[in-house]
Amino acid sequence: MRQDLTVAERIRGRFDRLTRAERQLANTMLANYPVSGLGSITAVAETSGVSTPTVARMAKKLGFVGFPDLQANLRAELQATISNPIAKHDRWAENAPDTHILNRFADAVMENMRQTLGQINPDVFNAVTALLSDRGRSVHVVGGRITRSLADYFFTHMQVIRSGVTLIASNSNTWPHYVLNMKAGDVLVVFDIRRYEHDMLRLAEMAGSKDVKLVLFTDQWGSPTAKHATHSFHSRIEAPSAWDSSVVILFIVESLIAAVQTATWEETRDRMRALEVLFDQTKLFRKFV
Repeated sequence: MRQDLTVAERIRGRFDRLTRAERQLANTMLANYPVSGLGSITAVAETSGVSTPTVARMAKKLGFVGFPDLQANLRAELQATISNPIAKHDRWAENAPDTHILNRFADAVMENMRQTLGQINPDVFNAVTALLSDRGRSVHVVGGRITRSLADYFFTHMQVIRSGVTLIASNSNTWPHYVLNMKAGDVLVVFDIRRYEHDMLRLAEMAGSKDVKLVLFTDQWGSPTAKHATHSFHSRIEAPSAWDSSVVILFIVESLIAAVQTATWEETRDRMRALEVLFDQTKLFRKFV
C-alpha cells in the first residue's frame, strides 16, 4: 500500500474488505474526520460501538504498524489541513529539487492526477452525472474564497447545458435566501478545500434539512461538509507553491460537464443554437465574414 495515502484514502480504498465491525468503525471515523480518530483507542472503540481489538486490527489492515501509527498520520494530516500559505511554501521550499519550477509543478500535478484517478469510483461519477442531467432537479452551485472561480466555471457551462441552474453568491449572509428556494431532490454542488470554511458546513446542514442532494468537491483530507454529502470527489491538491492546485478538481469538473452534455445532447444542442442567435444579436463575438 502506498505510504503517502491519507488515512481516509486508505479506508475508502479497503472499505469493501473490512468486516462489519470494522466498517462501523470506519464510518464513525470518516463522519468527523480526522478528529474522531484522535482519542484514546478505548474512546475511539466506545464511540464507534466496537471493541478495542477491532480498532487495532483495522489499523493494521490499513497498512499501519498499529493504532498509534495511524493516529500519528491523522495528527500530521490535521496539521496539513490548517496550514496557511506561508507554511505550505516553506514546506515545499525545504526539499525543492534543483529543477525549474515548471518541471516541479508539472511533476506534482501529474502525481496528483494519477493518485486521484486511481481512487475515483466510476459509479459515483455516473450517479452525479445522472443527478445533474435530471431536469426535474434544480442545481445550485457554491464555492469558497478561492474555489468560487471553479464554481463560476462549472455554473457557466451547466447554464448552457440545462435550465434551472443557480450560482449562489459568495456573501454567506444571503445564503438562507437561496436555501428558501431549494426543494427536496435538488442538487447542491459545493467546492470546499482546506482551510475549510465554516459557512459551507452551515449551508450543507441547511440544505440537508430540506433533503437536497449534496455533491462535494474537496481535497484528499476531506471537508467537514463531507458528512452531509451524497457524493464526494476527493482530489489531490498539493503543489510546490504557497497555494493549493485546482488542476485535478477542474479536470473532474470538465469531465462531468462533458458527461452531462453527452447525456442530454439533443436539448443541449437546441440551447446552444438559441444561445448563438442571442450572441449574434448582441454582437458579443467578433466575426470575420
